[in-house]
Amino acid sequence: MPGSTMPPGFQDLLEFPLLDALLGRRSRRFFLGAEITDGVMAHRSRHQPLPLTELETMLVLLSMSGTSGWHNLIFRHPAYAPHLSNYAGAAGGRTFPSAAGFHTSQIFYTDDSGVYMVDSRDAPPLAERDADGRTDPEAALEAFGGRVIRLQEGRLDLPPEVPHVEGHNTWVANAPGSLLAIPVGDLAQHVLLNIMYMLQNDTVLFDDINGRSVPGIEGYADLVDVNNVWPLSFMESLSLAEVTAELSTACFAGSLMLQAMGLGGWLFNGLNPFSVLGAEAPQVRGLGFDFQTDERWPTPNVTGLPGVMEAFCPPNHPDMRTATDALCERKFGQCGPYHPETPGPFQDTAKVRGAAAPHNERFRECVALQAQYVLDTFGKFPGTVPSVYVLTYLQAHHLDLEFYDEKFKPGAYLRTHKNHMERWHGE
Repeated sequence: MPGSTMPPGFQDLLEFPLLDALLGRRSRRFFLGAEITDGVMAHRSRHQPLPLTELETMLVLLSMSGTSGWHNLIFRHPAYAPHLSNYAGAAGGRTFPSAAGFHTSQIFYTDDSGVYMVDSRDAPPLAERDADGRTDPEAALEAFGGRVIRLQEGRLDLPPEVPHVEGHNTWVANAPGSLLAIPVGDLAQHVLLNIMYMLQNDTVLFDDINGRSVPGIEGYADLVDVNNVWPLSFMESLSLAEVTAELSTACFAGSLMLQAMGLGGWLFNGLNPFSVLGAEAPQVRGLGFDFQTDERWPTPNVTGLPGVMEAFCPPNHPDMRTATDALCERKFGQCGPYHPETPGPFQDTAKVRGAAAPHNERFRECVALQAQYVLDTFGKFPGTVPSVYVLTYLQAHHLDLEFYDEKFKPGAYLRTHKNHMERWHGE
């Protein structure tokens, strides 16, 4: 971790051009200790796997999920001005975007030493910005490291074979010496936030799968235009796309960091998500998340890791009204984005945060009515998409440059890769 002396590579990182990271980004899979046994790319590394140092690990993860400052919020909607728009779920902003500031994901990761989560979803900024908008990276690293939670001993239990790992990744994914970062989205919470968003924008759900309105929704005609509807399947697929964007941009941010540090690796989705979460086979632990099965569902429905990351749905909440209240507490309670005592970036932060209208009892009833209907109808919440979702992953490892020198023309890797061992490890 950061201290009084940083390796020279750290200064190189601070000076590395963004355009070089963008134009130099490439999947670079062959790591120290790797072997491709056959075909035109056959090669066996002469070296042993080299795990990332703690500093290297934290830098990659910081780029993927660091709290980069206070969320600036969304300022105005004519339908409920002069009240502030109150969509956001978190007061802090992270290194990747999230639809309406919902921020429903967390970063898990594994290396040779264990399985971990970085609890940054509702964290305050890691370090304050100065008058020029800059953040002290060493202070941010120190704070970020304090948010790591150890979950398991040893590397993630994920057999390097089909069906747990896609065939083209069995020789490389989650390999010894590598860092595997796994963003996980609470899609149940995201859908619930979108039901709130819809209601704030005069829209309610319509069950297009069963061809009916939500029973009882007509009783809220004084609150919302009950004839202005979004199909359930559309709203849930939209939420899935929004969460996918959150997970993917976190990995993309990490992939840019790999270029700047001279680490190999790549962004990919070639792992079985149920194996990763722990719902594919009893003998494969994965992250160890809880899941349920039902004859109505084509796949298991993962609902969370108790005490670590619990989706906003049963069995973590007894019903969707309780989940709705818990989500309102996240938004308006202590440390939430709309609590007047939560610090922030504004000249008068208490006034700005306090300008958002809380979700009153009748609003909550209407949200919970729609969410509970989905749960009762489909046996889970959300009804047509998973409660917990993974898709994209980022692996980081040390490159075996001899492979690239043998198999590729010059220019297959950047100067940061060429100089990495000298600048980061003194070799």
